[in-house]
Amino acid sequence: MTLGEKLSKLRKENNYTQEQLADILGVSRQAISKWESNVTYPETEKLIRMSRLFGCTTDYLLLDEEDTLIDEKSAGQPQEDIQGNIRLSVSLHEMKSKRTIWGMPLWHIGRNAKGFIAVGFRAKGIISVGLVSVGVLSFGMLSLGLFSFGLLAVGLLSAGCFSVGAFAAGAISLGIISLGAVAVGDFSVGALAVGKYVAIGDNARAMIALGDSQTSGSIFQKTGELSQQEIATVKALIDETVPSYLSPFKSIIKMFL
Repeated sequence: MTLGEKLSKLRKENNYTQEQLADILGVSRQAISKWESNVTYPETEKLIRMSRLFGCTTDYLLLDEEDTLIDEKSAGQPQEDIQGNIRLSVSLHEMKSKRTIWGMPLWHIGRNAKGFIAVGFRAKGIISVGLVSVGVLSFGMLSLGLFSFGLLAVGLLSAGCFSVGAFAAGAISLGIISLGAVAVGDFSVGALAVGKYVAIGDNARAMIALGDSQTSGSIFQKTGELSQQEIATVKALIDETVPSYLSPFKSIIKMFL
């Protein structure tokens, strides 16, 4: 097969239109048509990008032998290169919606995805999912968003193994209201709770410290259960000591008493 015939075959097998492939490669649809018709030939950089996109070698595209095509069953498995080194080939088919919202594709799937809904190794969107993810609603190993969930999560509302946010929940969390095995914040609840104003946990340290085993509080501390009178005292102290701009958070932390 010619280069053009191989490109046409691979494009169709991967369910791309000429317009979609052109958009991925940053060329015109006419350029794709000319390549497939063998009128013109793609640049080396475009050949490399297409080999990664279609999961084949550049040798397969340029030479007559078809046995250089990476078998689908072995794609993503360790391959031995010419120098005898072991490499891991990871491919992600790139797809993008033609429909846009606020100038962004409705959805985009790719290595570097950017869309209303984005899925990729690096993803940016209103709803984003990726190893590195940035969005209003974000899911990822490293996640940044208004609502963020991941191994390391940063956001207004965040949840993860390591979590930072106004409302943070995680194994280790840092926030205005912080919930976690180790919780640090203005108001903290956890096994080890360290708070500026209020800490509630097994080991609690704050101005107002309430703990099951150990407590350290500068204005109030109690180990064990609170009586109804002590609960009323703690609520009054929270109102007196916590600044008014944190009023919404005061109401929330009182729910834990």
